[in-house]
Amino acid sequence: MLVPPAPLTAAAAAMPDEQGPIQGVEVALATELLAILEDSYGAGARSAKAYLNDDSVVVFFDDLQLQRSEEVLIDSGERRSVIDFRNHYQQAIEATFRAAVERATGRRVTSFASATKLDRHYAVEIFRLAPATGASPADARSDSG
Repeated sequence: MLVPPAPLTAAAAAMPDEQGPIQGVEVALATELLAILEDSYGAGARSAKAYLNDDSVVVFFDDLQLQRSEEVLIDSGERRSVIDFRNHYQQAIEATFRAAVERATGRRVTSFASATKLDRHYAVEIFRLAPATGASPADARSDSG
């Protein structure tokens, strides 16, 4: 029975990979996407974990750090506003997230979806990938703009 590795924290993200090529790509993805999240929102998440499986990548950001303004909105009953804002923002920075996934996987991203949940403060990012062409991640060329 396969047991997934423990969630990646920002500190653990920099540790060298000893698990193999797929886990190395997953660590690189989690590390870079967590950095993008922190840079773009001004706050990140306690941990990030990426999963690469066939033609998809799924990334979980657990224990999202909310902005004070978002916390005020939530406290005043405006949870939907916070979710809507984060969903719109993720669409606005989609190209940045796509580029990171394409660099790490060596494959073009064909579709992206993002969801934020406030009941446990987490987000999930889903990327669908074009079929593999035999190129390694080091040979990656992105043809999305």
